[in-house]
Amino acid sequence: QVQLVESGGGSVQSGGSLRLSCEVWGVSLDEYVIGWTRQPPGKEAEGVSCVDYSGRLTNYRDSVKGRFSILRDNVKHTVHLQMNSLKPEDTATYYCVAIRNPHPYHCPVEDPMAHYRYWGHGTQVTVSR
Repeated sequence: QVQLVESGGGSVQSGGSLRLSCEVWGVSLDEYVIGWTRQPPGKEAEGVSCVDYSGRLTNYRDSVKGRFSILRDNVKHTVHLQMNSLKPEDTATYYCVAIRNPHPYHCPVEDPMAHYRYWGHGTQVTVSR
């Protein structure tokens, strides 16, 4: 049973930084693609970033490129999302998501609801002007 536990959300001012963490329990992390998906208030979920099982292949939605970085530590069963230069439009509930795929893979950020099988409970990020 895959368990994804997010932490690190909070409230910051525009331009600030936050680091989200996703602890993965119940499976071998090095067999899973891990992603971050967010749901802004009143909007549908949208993919933010993802990393393949090895950590070598990553992907980001255009609006966060150059500001967000996804890092995985398979030894510590954790995947981080470092978010810098935050903007009010980054305000959302952020979910850690996963799908088993132990192969080199250009993971998608589009349509996360269709792609990722496992979801965490989410952590809130609020960015004020």
